Amino acid sequence: MPAVFVHGVPETAEVWDPLRLELERDDVVALQMPGFGCPRPDGFDATKESYVSWLADTLEALGAGGPVDLVGHDWGGGLTARLVTTRPGLVRSWVTDSAAIASAGFEWHDYARIWQTPGDGEAFFEANLASRPEDRVGAFEALGVPADEALRLGSWTDETMAGCILALYRSAVDVGVEWSVDVGPVDAPGMVLSMADDPFMPAEGNAEVAERTGARLEVIEGLGHWWMLQDPAGTGAMLERFWSSLD
Repeated sequence: MPAVFVHGVPETAEVWDPLRLELERDDVVALQMPGFGCPRPDGFDATKESYVSWLADTLEALGAGGPVDLVGHDWGGGLTARLVTTRPGLVRSWVTDSAAIASAGFEWHDYARIWQTPGDGEAFFEANLASRPEDRVGAFEALGVPADEALRLGSWTDETMAGCILALYRSAVDVGVEWSVDVGPVDAPGMVLSMADDPFMPAEGNAEVAERTGARLEVIEGLGHWWMLQDPAGTGAMLERFWSSLD
């Protein structure tokens, strides 16, 4: 029964490395979304539904010994919210910091709107990839990411990831409206994290999905979007307390 972590955008599975070092359990798997720090499979269209199908297939393969403990961040958190409202039998428990993606009133942040606009999204990543990783650090540091981790974050984006990001976001213009219709009580215990300093995930949407699914809502003061990099020890301990409460 492994703990399975799913990253977001623009990231790879390495975003979980500092937190994983703080965990006592050793049955931890950090998944690599197709095209994010790894090849994009032939024929994979990188839409939101294709990523949900990929996650479901992966969990089925990993869960031979029983349902998994699923943890999702950013888009990984959105995929988590979608999966547990459509395939709840695949998880023993679930945690997401992006439940708001599945709320009907969800509105995308400014970066997403750029990426969803043909031409503008391509120009954004053309400029991004032409810059040095060191030049991308400032934006992450402004959001609370420690300097060394900000440099790692800034180094992960490549042409493959950029193409997947554009496809993913353009498939998800109305994701809240589309996914909210399936949001309801989930038997598997869940925890929705709502970071007080996260500018990308609206607290109202996180609270709404937590209430509709029956998940525990944890509002965390002093942390932002990249909480697992800001406080890996504290957030790792929070996850282990949650898992311990299930025994």
